[in-house]
Amino acid sequence: MSLNIKPLADRVLIEPVKAETKTASGIIIPDNAKEKPQKGKVVAVGKGTKDEPMTVKSGDTVLYGKYAGTELKLEGTDYLIMRESDILAIV
Repeated sequence: MSLNIKPLADRVLIEPVKAETKTASGIIIPDNAKEKPQKGKVVAVGKGTKDEPMTVKSGDTVLYGKYAGTELKLEGTDYLIMRESDILAIV
């Protein structure tokens, strides 16, 4: 599937990983108790700014802040668009 979104400047489009539905011991987590995921896969990357080139690339798995980015839904899939500076680490 091809996306028609191309982030501008230092923005990154991320597909968050699904929240865990079970704990390690097998306890099922209800929807209202699930944590917002803080890990995702980079889908598209902007060109960067003239002062700072982009360090992440498509396909990278990254960690980001809990309240970072703007949520959007495209073709039934949830995405986040955020500045590269909101990304904490590449995993």
